[in-house]
Amino acid sequence: MGIATYLHFEGIKMANENKPMEKERSFSVELKSKVDLKNVTLNNDSRENAVIEGTIGKLEHAGFVEDTVLEVQGRKGVLRIDINENEIKRKAKGANAQDNSTQMEVN
Repeated sequence: MGIATYLHFEGIKMANENKPMEKERSFSVELKSKVDLKNVTLNNDSRENAVIEGTIGKLEHAGFVEDTVLEVQGRKGVLRIDINENEIKRKAKGANAQDNSTQMEVN
């Protein structure tokens, strides 16, 4: 097995006096080789965006680990996101409702 390239980022949102603390999602990308990492852009200014691009290869498996982590496994790596299936369904349902209301307004 080759050397693993491992990137892990956690989103931590500090509580603002006017806003309650909100849980943000963390994710990790584990690649079997640095060759599969196509682009990483990190700016010095923390307010600027960051871009991470690469490939996990051909999809081998996708599913939930312990109902709290979505894991997408490819031949060249694994992407993990701390989100559960109910949260995805709830967001998808909300997005579909917004799409339907927009369509209804157009008709």
